[in-house]
Amino acid sequence: MTKTFIRKTRGDRIFLFFNKTLLLLVFFAILYPLLFVLSASVSDPEAVSTGKMLLWPVGVTLQGYQYILRYQDVWIGYGNTIFYTFAGTALNLLVTLPCAYALSRRDLKGRGPIMVIFMVTMYFGGGLIPTYLLLRALHLVNTRTYMLITGLVSTYNLIVARTFFSSTIPWELHEAAFIDGCSDFQVFRSIVLPLSKPIIIVLTLYYGVGHWNSYFNAMVFLNDKELYPLQVFLREILLQSQWAESAMASGNGFSMEEMEVMIKQASTSNMLKYVLIVVSSVPMLVIYPFLQRFFAKGVMIGAVKG
Repeated sequence: MTKTFIRKTRGDRIFLFFNKTLLLLVFFAILYPLLFVLSASVSDPEAVSTGKMLLWPVGVTLQGYQYILRYQDVWIGYGNTIFYTFAGTALNLLVTLPCAYALSRRDLKGRGPIMVIFMVTMYFGGGLIPTYLLLRALHLVNTRTYMLITGLVSTYNLIVARTFFSSTIPWELHEAAFIDGCSDFQVFRSIVLPLSKPIIIVLTLYYGVGHWNSYFNAMVFLNDKELYPLQVFLREILLQSQWAESAMASGNGFSMEEMEVMIKQASTSNMLKYVLIVVSSVPMLVIYPFLQRFFAKGVMIGAVKG
């Protein structure tokens, strides 16, 4: 077996050098925040707040993780987030996949205008106040139902799935199934879905990550703490930390006892915010490597054509 050697010009070597250098810089720019948060979650809060900890842990302690185990609100938020993620993603797929398949069918009359209507929602919305008034009239404010049905169909995901179906599933396969007596639903269930594992994985990741990281809708439309997702509790801890730090910096008429309470509150909040970031990010980081192969394939197939 002979090896083919390609001679690189000086321009090629310069390009490769700058390309690799740029990629290394991007890699370290992404890696440093991850290492910092992980190290800060097991470091002494005082060392983190005073800047003594730059990358590696200082004064290693698991006090933050022990505190989390006793913090009831975190477990309530974790349970709610898991429920919203799994139930919401299942509903998203249940609606998006049939809709995308229908819009990919060449025999669907009016699919162009229907797609235009979907795309309008990507650029125009009703606004926060009208949306709140509508949801209140529908008795959906402060309910789990709202958290599950909000954003039920993402137009971007719909376009990706429609492109996948139209460019990957041959139309001749549909015709053969119809000749054999299959209905539209049987074709979708028995032929299209088994061949669409990559795009199903992609949509699951897109919708799942969206539900897992969502906090704004919950912050606006939920009032009961028993319904809060984990991200809302994380936001509250961050706000407590910022308030305590700004109050100590101003020092307006606080007694020594009040200052000690605020210092302890700021220290605890600083410790918990890094711990919660780690705890809330771990599930997605664990799941993604197992789905990466399908994710890359589905994105490329669904985005190249159409």
